[in-house]
Amino acid sequence: MSKILSMVLAGGEGTPLYPLTETRAKASVPFGGSYRLIDFILSNCVNSNLMRIYVLTQFKSHSLLRHLRQGWRFSGVANAFIDPVPAQMRTGKRWYEGTADAIYQNLNLVEGDDYDMVCIFSGEHIYYMDINQMIDYHNQQEAALTVAALKVPVQEARNLGVIEVNKNWEMVGFQQKPKRNPKTIPGDPKHVLASMGNYVFNTETLVKSLNADTKDKKSSHDFGMDIIPNLYAKEKVCVYDFSRNEVPGIEEKNKGYWKNLNSLDMYWEANMDLVKEQPMFNLYNYKWPIMTHKPSTPPAKFVHSEESRTGHAINSIVASGSIISGSVVEDSVLGHWVRVNSFSRITESVILDNVDIGRGSRIRKTIIDKKVRIGPGVIIGEDLEEDRKRFHITENGVVVIPKGSHIE
Repeated sequence: MSKILSMVLAGGEGTPLYPLTETRAKASVPFGGSYRLIDFILSNCVNSNLMRIYVLTQFKSHSLLRHLRQGWRFSGVANAFIDPVPAQMRTGKRWYEGTADAIYQNLNLVEGDDYDMVCIFSGEHIYYMDINQMIDYHNQQEAALTVAALKVPVQEARNLGVIEVNKNWEMVGFQQKPKRNPKTIPGDPKHVLASMGNYVFNTETLVKSLNADTKDKKSSHDFGMDIIPNLYAKEKVCVYDFSRNEVPGIEEKNKGYWKNLNSLDMYWEANMDLVKEQPMFNLYNYKWPIMTHKPSTPPAKFVHSEESRTGHAINSIVASGSIISGSVVEDSVLGHWVRVNSFSRITESVILDNVDIGRGSRIRKTIIDKKVRIGPGVIIGEDLEEDRKRFHITENGVVVIPKGSHIE
């Protein structure tokens, strides 16, 4: 049986999600009412029985480290660990200079044990995946490296690595975040084959590639920019078709769902995907649970039965500890300890923990970070020109309110 190490890259600054990343790493951004982004890859690993995991952290890591300490500790399981690894500057007084450099600076963790393979993942994506199927494919193909990929619309190519394959699904071309003219799928000019940033390396190949890369003064020390383009011409690099991945409990229509949350609009859209009557990403899959830290909170509560003020939520997720008091929540995601006071209406919004919505307020298409207080009668999201004077507005018209704000 192969000995496999998993390494999760969770040190990203997360600038595209600012101001949600003003005080936290991107991997620590809350999602779906009860989770953080890091929970999805860690759950995929654990559900796939990959139990040796290093989480590499860097920027604004305190909330992420606290979350890992509270919710991701193995106790009494031999040879199993989830260890956070802050930037240690083992190779010099410098931060990680790219995704490949992050692994290179921690090669002691790879070489310190006799691992056959190293799986490398981003800690910031939303998806279900049985990683064992990708590992099996890697072994069957006798590849040096296997990259997971899926079909995405061509307009998303500028933020992703675009792959070309031959008939055997071996990589024959790679473009990292092409600004123009990405290589589309043959016969399908509207889509590209995009890298998910999930890699299975033979350990020997990984170590050799990283050692060579660090000596290259022109390198940006990034897997997409440098390691993969240099490797596929020399060794066998295979591409794993993510759409073939079978996860227990996942319906056919939900297969292949993957979100790289590289904008606030995409973050909002991914949350909205959860609350549809037939959700595009279904959190309610007991056969492949998403695990997380569960705070000590009472159940959600809906109060008042008067005709003029009935507390109810429609097509929404409401986390524990929240109270919907004589108000309406529709097509929204609410975190823990949210209170929505009487005669208020919340629609198409994402509200994180410990937010208080004042009496008679109306909130539409808004992301509200933690510990925000909204005064009585406040209206947000209905007049964007007025909102623009005091809030950040995304390209698609989502209002974003930073952590700790008091809005009157």
